[in-house]
Amino acid sequence: MQTPAIGQPRSRVDGRLKVTGQARYAAEHAVTGCVHGVLVTSTIAAGRIAHLELVDAAKAPGVLAIVSHLNSPKVPGYENPQPDERVEGQQLRVFFDDKIHYNNQPVALAIANTLEQAQHAASLVRVTYEQGQHQTDIVQSLANSYKPKKAEDYTRGQPQAYKTAPVQVAHEYQTPLQVHNPLEMHAAIAEWQGNQLTVWNKTQAPTLAQKDLMKLWALPKESVQVHSPFVGGAFGGASRIWPPEMAAILGAKVVGRPVKVVNQREQEFNMVGYRPRSVQRVALGAQADGTLVGVSHEAFGATSRYEQFTERTLHPTKSGYRCPNAELTYRLVPLDMSTPCWARGPGETTGSFAIESAMDELAYALKMDPLALRLKNFADLDPEGDKPWSSNYLRECYAQGAAAFGWSKRNPTPGANREGDWLIGQGMAMGIYHASRAKASARARLLPDGTLLVQSATADVGPGTATVMTQIAADASGVPPENIRFELGDAAYPPAPGQFGSHTVASVGAAVHDTCTALRHQLLTLAINAPDSPFAKAQPGDLLADRGTVRLVSHPATSRSYGDVLRQLGQPSLDVTRESPEVPEKGPKSGKSFCASFVEVRVNAHTHEVRVSRVVSAIDAGRIMNHKTARSQVYGAITWGLGLALMEDAVLDHRFGRITNHDLANYHVPVNADIPTTIDVIFIDKPDTYLDPMGAKGLGEIGIVGFSAAIANAVYHATGKRVRELPITPDKLL
Repeated sequence: MQTPAIGQPRSRVDGRLKVTGQARYAAEHAVTGCVHGVLVTSTIAAGRIAHLELVDAAKAPGVLAIVSHLNSPKVPGYENPQPDERVEGQQLRVFFDDKIHYNNQPVALAIANTLEQAQHAASLVRVTYEQGQHQTDIVQSLANSYKPKKAEDYTRGQPQAYKTAPVQVAHEYQTPLQVHNPLEMHAAIAEWQGNQLTVWNKTQAPTLAQKDLMKLWALPKESVQVHSPFVGGAFGGASRIWPPEMAAILGAKVVGRPVKVVNQREQEFNMVGYRPRSVQRVALGAQADGTLVGVSHEAFGATSRYEQFTERTLHPTKSGYRCPNAELTYRLVPLDMSTPCWARGPGETTGSFAIESAMDELAYALKMDPLALRLKNFADLDPEGDKPWSSNYLRECYAQGAAAFGWSKRNPTPGANREGDWLIGQGMAMGIYHASRAKASARARLLPDGTLLVQSATADVGPGTATVMTQIAADASGVPPENIRFELGDAAYPPAPGQFGSHTVASVGAAVHDTCTALRHQLLTLAINAPDSPFAKAQPGDLLADRGTVRLVSHPATSRSYGDVLRQLGQPSLDVTRESPEVPEKGPKSGKSFCASFVEVRVNAHTHEVRVSRVVSAIDAGRIMNHKTARSQVYGAITWGLGLALMEDAVLDHRFGRITNHDLANYHVPVNADIPTTIDVIFIDKPDTYLDPMGAKGLGEIGIVGFSAAIANAVYHATGKRVRELPITPDKLL
């Protein structure tokens, strides 16, 4: 029988295309007649454009047009605003009027025959502003916060119950503004042919991008094509239509030719989304034995003035621990910034730093082991609604992670472990992230040569989607993986949800599984009914379809290849399309992924440099589809979590509302030298069949949730100094 493909550590099916440069990303498609557009962006954070001087730019060599609010085509969706279903409010309307909403907002697009000509023309655009008052500091604006429409306060039991407990901790925690900064910057090529719009862009959601463009331009589905076969990293930052794409579309409308717009690295800052800065106040109360009595968690997140962006900051606190009393509030602080967006582990990554740091502080106040405190308050049911878990192997994460890390040997006294000039600290944290399944569709086509083509309008921003879907299709169809091709990244394929929220495998994978299972069942029926069939008197249950061959179970030598079945029937192909339903997050069971992160740090006693020296990450993400790509996912989560904890911080000069370190020289991200040589990833690898037939739960986000707190907790254990504002830089340890 065919060896199950699911679970095997298969290499990426598109790996050769990527390393040989054959993969085509958004800006690399060869589109006949394509010209170049370069954005001119604002230098103020609030106000209006008083005057645009465009004469010199328009006369520059090779220039085709300078597009601005003065000559931009009308966008139907701008005139009749319909709020984005993912946020509340009116999205930024590119080149719509003279108003400035944030620093780095596009104010003009120079279009020319070559990139260099467009860059030169953009440098000649002169803008005069009427500057207004602006505010970009969340800490200074907390009094202006408001309750958003798409988030509810949450209370269970008695509010402020923590104040009745004999042991209490109450502190404020802050996380920084963090920019996605993938290798591939935002880019798009747009072409109009009459009312037919084609966009080659960077998106995590081809179906969603198509719907957004249909709404913006009042076009039917058949008039909008979106192509995004490869994405060079996104982390949530390519989850909607952003100004560079709209600028390319508007520019193409003006010049009547395809227009390519590629962000400069500086324009990735405060234009195309970011993880918003947060201020959080957490208070915990417990009995002397560690039993939680009450929790209070007040979270403030930043948003733009023109949209309400909300995220799930409070969710780890809602569901993470058994606690009878909880009072959780979430408020938005409007700033003169662009709208934030989802960043890996959206909300949960931010909120988990606060609650997991507070749990560590409570453990020290109780003189209790931090792991023991978490086990003491383990939630057998989801505390939010007392629903049963779809599965929960967090205890196994704790046990296996602690054993691999050697947690039991840890000296509990802060600052007690030293090797020469280095203080050694060990910390841990828990992570929890929702595991759900959205509606998705897939199409499978079996050809007479025995190959199988599977298509779905999903995306692959790096985790290896095509590889995992190939494995799922192989097990469901009985076609060997090497004979399967999975195509994605095109809105013309069957609809699929965006690749975010850790639900791609559960959602698209379920659709692929259902489609290929149906195809195999149809093939068995065809095999029985084919002319001169050796299975003429058999029932489908008497047959086995595997390794591209139909066999009689009682006599395996009686067989016929998939291709022979189709050829004998004269069928050019066997086509099946199926839509798989969602498994709603608010269903009868609570779907979550879990992790336990154990971290060792070394802090230089003189310079206060922090080095992460060892990590153990134990993950409960259901059945693992591919151990090689899954391990890489966790490595990526640990890398970014390390950056969030120790390095990344987009620094705003509030006088101008501008990010000052807007490049990769000054916005510090982890490099190879920053990554510990020992990273041990443990997968519990137990299926959760409530969510999908493969038994998978979300993996992409969970590895980063709680990880920054684990580092902060280890730094405290090393130094005795508690840092509650990320990143933990040497100056904060002085």
